[in-house]
Amino acid sequence: PKTDIVFLKVHKSASSTVMNILFRFGETHNLTFAFPRGGGFQLYYPQHFLASFVQGFSPLSPRRFNILCHHMRFLQPEVQKVVPSSAVYFSILRNPVQLMESSFVYYKGASAFSRVRSLQEFLRQPHRYYNPASGDRHYARNLMTFDFGFNPDGDVSPERVQLMLKAIEASFDFLLISEYFDESMVLLKEMLCWDLDSVVSFPLNIRDSSTKSPLPDSVVEKLKAWNRLDWEIYTHFNRTFWERIDRDIGRERMRREVKALRERQAELARTCLQGTGRVAPKDIKDSSLRPLQHGGARILGYNLKQGLDRELERTCRRLV
Repeated sequence: PKTDIVFLKVHKSASSTVMNILFRFGETHNLTFAFPRGGGFQLYYPQHFLASFVQGFSPLSPRRFNILCHHMRFLQPEVQKVVPSSAVYFSILRNPVQLMESSFVYYKGASAFSRVRSLQEFLRQPHRYYNPASGDRHYARNLMTFDFGFNPDGDVSPERVQLMLKAIEASFDFLLISEYFDESMVLLKEMLCWDLDSVVSFPLNIRDSSTKSPLPDSVVEKLKAWNRLDWEIYTHFNRTFWERIDRDIGRERMRREVKALRERQAELARTCLQGTGRVAPKDIKDSSLRPLQHGGARILGYNLKQGLDRELERTCRRLV
């Protein structure tokens, strides 16, 4: 199994669930994590990553960390100072239309969103609300582009887009797709030579569907145009994702693996969870299991079954 890993945790793309998988794997295998200096939960985001952001990093004794997986704005030369040269680099992408809808609710306090009632209103005159000079602009435009280290207001010419895609391909071994999360986990397991249980998860940081609303086609088109760089990244790597599956795994085996993953997940859910799964924050009995609530989103969580033996309780707690 590969144990040296860089995961670029792209915002609002099921990345908290992937991070949980990495935490559990790292803990089981006694690996060293690159945690943010000063006890934060992001690596000084939205600044470009610097090695000095990592707790315990010193240029004088360049000790290496096995796993780097907290939110950061990617800058590979600095990342390379922190992890071994053998590290596997990967990230996860999400359809920019859903990503921005999620971002709008979650980062409602961002300067571009705080004065509008709806995403439709924002998209009618985005430049009226969006200021390219504001420090939190990235939440409102091309958020994935920004997290990968590029300019979210950059040129969208075919030449520039190709350069950006080539740069991402040069830095990352593979990119997962959150809309195909189970297939992504099978691919992850293949690429890292891990076993099935290492990539089983319960969905984390999921918001209540009552705050979600379907978007009209006209809005979808505007969202794609406004997030054109994200759209280019997503469509390109969604295509290469399936090409890689066809090349390395095959659709038939992929179906079998996904089925096995879902069965294992359902088995763990029956073992660990009370009731049918995710519940509203107010219904979570154990306050230590209550997820962080942010912006206008209601983030759901889980209740564990009572009376689990100690080892099993620990496993279940780690999953939620």
